Amino acid sequence: MVAGQSESGATAIRPVDGASARGLNFARTHCSACHAVNMGISPKREAPSFEAVVNAPGLTADTLKPWLRDSHNYPEVMNFAIEPAQIDDLVAYMLTLQNSEYTPPTQ
Repeated sequence: MVAGQSESGATAIRPVDGASARGLNFARTHCSACHAVNMGISPKREAPSFEAVVNAPGLTADTLKPWLRDSHNYPEVMNFAIEPAQIDDLVAYMLTLQNSEYTPPTQ
């Protein structure tokens, strides 16, 4: 288990294996300027938190992978691409944030 502090200041403990640890590292390095990559409210309000994304009804690894691949496909806005191996790692990490009792934070 790895303990970390979320953007909101709350401590979060999530299981982290090799792929999800790489995904968390990628998220902290490349995603955290816009998205809350653990728990809390994203630095950019228009960017959904990872926790909100993975707790959407019906979300699975199979639905998350194409969403991640295509969600930043706006070069004029973001000019950001995620390599396939990084998507697999990011999905492994993001799925650790699924919580059947999730409720969106108040804005």
